[in-house]
Amino acid sequence: MKSILVKNNEEIKKMRKAGKLAAEVLEMIEHYIVYDITTEEINKICHDYIIKKQKSIPACLGYNGYPKSICTSINDVVCHGIPNVKQKLKEGDIINIDVAIIHNGYYSDTSKMFIIGKPSILSKRLCHVAQESLYLALNLIKPNMPLYKIGQTIEKYVKKQKFSVVKEYCGHGIGKNFHEDPQILHCDNTDPGIILKPGMTFTIEPMINTGSNRVRCMKDGWTIKTKDHGLSAQYEHTILVTDKGCEILTLRKEENISQIFKINNKDLKYIK
Repeated sequence: MKSILVKNNEEIKKMRKAGKLAAEVLEMIEHYIVYDITTEEINKICHDYIIKKQKSIPACLGYNGYPKSICTSINDVVCHGIPNVKQKLKEGDIINIDVAIIHNGYYSDTSKMFIIGKPSILSKRLCHVAQESLYLALNLIKPNMPLYKIGQTIEKYVKKQKFSVVKEYCGHGIGKNFHEDPQILHCDNTDPGIILKPGMTFTIEPMINTGSNRVRCMKDGWTIKTKDHGLSAQYEHTILVTDKGCEILTLRKEENISQIFKINNKDLKYIK
């Protein structure tokens, strides 16, 4: 049985603050996600905002040698895309921006998809399904629930939509450390060993592909792409398990959902 860190009230307070700041980075950068901007420019804007405005630390920068402050994953890039000066956004691109920060010694991690100009029907639907799969998982979480039900629910929904779930990369516990136990699989699994308890904090971040779920790592050692060159989309939140359900620590203002999910609430709508 893995030892899962349960946060106390003081730690939760600090994580709420870190989560709010991470969400604000994604809210801020949306105005800059336009045709012809480079991913390096996006990285610099986020870096400066985190350091100068938020007085925080970009958690990705230098993590295991990662060279930038955010990840920018475009079209067939599943995750960990490295910003660079030659990569410009084009009409119809979809891009995931992944932001992780450290504030007052605690981490928060979140990402969302942005669409450049007019999307294809397929890319728009893919992004919707990726976000919907995350919300379905959030709506499920409650104390004493087996952890495996998160991945089971996500993959069942995604397969029904004729897409696939990447299995090699997963969500993770988070707190004083960037990555803690448990691992949060987004695919069907039946590990009965971990039961959710109030005070647990972790990310849920399903990566959804239009074609095969098989992926490949590029020569830079970071960038992960779909093996069949299909599109990929991802949404991510850091969440807290509560006595009555869960709380989204990285909720953005444009999201039309409640920050606090409660069990046994028949009127709860996770998405409109």
